[in-house]
Amino acid sequence: YQRSAGPPGLRAYGASSSACPLAYKRLRPARSRMSTPRACAQEAAGASSNVVDPSSLASVATQGRFPLRVAHAEYALAPDFATGIIQGYAALTVVDGGDEGGAADDAAGAGFQSIHLDTRGLRVHGAHVLSGGASGDATAAAEFTLGEADAALGALLTVRVPRGARGVGVRFETSAGCTAVQFLAPEQTAGGEHPYLFSQCQAIHARSLLPCQDAPSVKSTYAAVVLAPEPLTAVMSAVSVEEPRDYRVMVARARQRVPSGADTRGFAFEQKVPIPSYLIAVAVGNLVAREIGPRSKVWSEPEMVEAGEYEFQETEDYLAAGEAIAGPYVWGRYDLLLLPPSFPYGGMENPSLTFVTPTLLAGDRSLSNVIAHEVAHSWTGNLVGCRSWEHFWLNEGFTVFLERKILARAKGDQGLFDFKAIGGYADLEDCVKTLGAENPYTRLVLDLSGGDDPDDAYSRIAYEKGFSFLVYLERKAGGEAAFAPFLRAWLKDHAFSSVVSAQWKAAYTDAFPAASAEVDWEKWLYAPGLPPVFNEFDDSRRAQAAELAKRWHTADPLGCFDKAAYAERFSAEDIDGFSSDMLVAFLEALRDLRAMQALSLTACEALDAAYSLTGRQNGEIRLLWIKLRVNAGDEAAIKLAIAFVKEVGRMKYLRPTYKVLYNQGGTFREAALASFQEARASYHPIAQKMVAQDLGV
Repeated sequence: YQRSAGPPGLRAYGASSSACPLAYKRLRPARSRMSTPRACAQEAAGASSNVVDPSSLASVATQGRFPLRVAHAEYALAPDFATGIIQGYAALTVVDGGDEGGAADDAAGAGFQSIHLDTRGLRVHGAHVLSGGASGDATAAAEFTLGEADAALGALLTVRVPRGARGVGVRFETSAGCTAVQFLAPEQTAGGEHPYLFSQCQAIHARSLLPCQDAPSVKSTYAAVVLAPEPLTAVMSAVSVEEPRDYRVMVARARQRVPSGADTRGFAFEQKVPIPSYLIAVAVGNLVAREIGPRSKVWSEPEMVEAGEYEFQETEDYLAAGEAIAGPYVWGRYDLLLLPPSFPYGGMENPSLTFVTPTLLAGDRSLSNVIAHEVAHSWTGNLVGCRSWEHFWLNEGFTVFLERKILARAKGDQGLFDFKAIGGYADLEDCVKTLGAENPYTRLVLDLSGGDDPDDAYSRIAYEKGFSFLVYLERKAGGEAAFAPFLRAWLKDHAFSSVVSAQWKAAYTDAFPAASAEVDWEKWLYAPGLPPVFNEFDDSRRAQAAELAKRWHTADPLGCFDKAAYAERFSAEDIDGFSSDMLVAFLEALRDLRAMQALSLTACEALDAAYSLTGRQNGEIRLLWIKLRVNAGDEAAIKLAIAFVKEVGRMKYLRPTYKVLYNQGGTFREAALASFQEARASYHPIAQKMVAQDLGV
């Protein structure tokens, strides 16, 4: 979730704290764990590849078989900044799906077969049979049909080709409502001179960018050419190549849709490791790069590249730690693209080029855990990933587990694992409280069979409940010494594939039969709410922060803070030696202590006077401080909050800031609604949708 004779190749995650960001709609009654026939069938299927992905119409149409499966794709993309449309050509090499009997004849006529592709909002201008595969010439037009559109899942594109055909071409263009791509006007960028575009395809947005089998179970290699207007640079989730063997063909395909006289440059890419469609990514802008390691660069607009170069210097340390724990890094480059503020996530693990938010530019590398998280995805999620979004925890729970192992190893600080784990569990409790303990979206294994958009089920559950489960399993297995080699072997044995939870259970049971017999797999995987077992961690590091929070709490009984005595009890020396993480821990502890009664305005003023909280650049600190002040009824905090939501587009900060303003009512709510109306167009389409749901507009 990366270019030309310069750039190489190309979820989202946040650091800590904040309420679970989830719009909870189309709620079905919570089902008890695996008692649904569908869940039982998945358990019985185990390693079977024929698992229907309810989030892909192409999967549903073939009952998960994909009789013709995309093995390689070549894309020609020509963005038009004037219209906000991308003209494209997708050339696909298809192979038999691999199940019994190979590719079946099309019911409409013997001798023909159909390839099924996901689309959403695409205009399809034609389809062709390609000789020999994606790089071949078009030999004949192909009949195609575009099915009825579903608001969440899009429309099924069915292309009929002669039996035995191995190449299919589709000419298409995106629509103005493309949810995968955001076009930015020059004034929305750091430089203010040139336009910009970037994509975000996770979870099911790739189908609005190009026709594809938009299911995590379908992995393919790809090559691409992007025609970018001068003087802009294109980057992708792939490695830059000078001129692939089919470069001229790909450029010709792209240029067919470029207005005559357009001054463009072609940027070519290859991704030789098979990936699912949600990891296809593209960006075009005024980009430059700085080296930050032997296999890494940071790309960004010139105005931010120096800050990015400083902030991400630890990238190679995280890569080396990841390799020591999880095995070889197979992606070649690990570059970073520092995006404009409207990027809706902390980071997106697009292979070879991770996309990251500028909210990580805290100036002290205090939010670098996001980079460790995206690095971890190189093994968990990208190399071995979930087969459908119902098993999303296999991506994110595993990645949080590996991230915290990487951080502890890279920093030489084993206590960091426990410190981060405690903060993560607090996030999980907050999330479950927000959603409701019986909400089926709080299960590890989801049921999306009702046509739910996976974005609606996105929350901290997959991350932190999944992490808790893995810590529990590690301890049951006998600790890190026993579990670490097992996890490494799991990643090696399932590399380049997609998996379901039943496979993980089977592998764990084979390796640790006695431990597995004591695990309540049904409760862990299928029961809603908090984990069935609470893992204890060493909280000594957080004790100092918690004690300081308690002092402030008791100094403000019933909202009656004694300002005269404050100078004798509190000073900047209280937080001497506090890292940004410790300051976040203090604010979180104070937030929890004041859950029943907000701090008084006087206490908030004293806090700021003592610790200079207003004006800090760390996004976690800014969010917590804004929430404390808004909950205290401090109308001066409205200005801070509105400035924050106009500065950032990351949902981890946007959504809770808008929510706390809205929930406070009165002038706070009015400010939230007015600000969203004003800033809405600057946000990514995913963020627009989710914030609008939060505010009921």
